[in-house]
Amino acid sequence: MVRDALWHSVYEHVAAHAPSDDIEVDAQKQILAAMERLPFPLAEEGDRVHLTGSGMVVGPRGVVLHLHKRMGIWLQPGGHIDPGESPWDAAVRETLEETGLVAAHPDAGPKLVHVDVHDAPKDHVHLDLRYLLHAPDEDPAPPPGESPDAKWFSWYDAMDVENESLRRALRAARIA
Repeated sequence: MVRDALWHSVYEHVAAHAPSDDIEVDAQKQILAAMERLPFPLAEEGDRVHLTGSGMVVGPRGVVLHLHKRMGIWLQPGGHIDPGESPWDAAVRETLEETGLVAAHPDAGPKLVHVDVHDAPKDHVHLDLRYLLHAPDEDPAPPPGESPDAKWFSWYDAMDVENESLRRALRAARIA
C-alpha cells in the first residue's frame, strides 16, 4: 500500500472537509475507507474504485458545465488523476482539457467544496473530490476530441440540470 506524502495530504484534505448533508457524510466515509483499503486509490488502473478530481468552475457569469461526451448529461469538468498528480491539480487540468478555460484555485489554495461517490461508465466507481475553481469571463472553447458543448450557466439555470449530485455540489460551491 502506497502511503506517501501525496496520499497523506489527500487523506487529510478529505478528512477535514465539512459535509453539507447526510449523503455527503456517507460519501466522505466511503472515500476515507477506500483510501485506507486500496493499494493505489489515486490511480485509475489501481482498482475499479478510484479517486477523481473535478472543478466547480465559477466566475462572473455563473458556473461552467459541459455536456459529457459519453454520458450525455451536463456535468462539471473533471476526471481521472494522472500519476503523481493531486486531485486538486487534476481538477485544474481537466477543466482546461474539457473546456479550454484556464481556471485557478482561490488565492488561499485548493478548497474542497463537495465529495461524491458514483458509478461511472465502463463498470467503475468514482470517488469524486470537487474543488472550487475560478475562471475568467471568457467563453469556453473545448479542444478537438472533447465535447463541443461547454458553456456558462447562470446559477439558477445550472440548478435545473437533472443530476441531484451536481445540484448538491453547486449549492456547496455557491456558498463557499
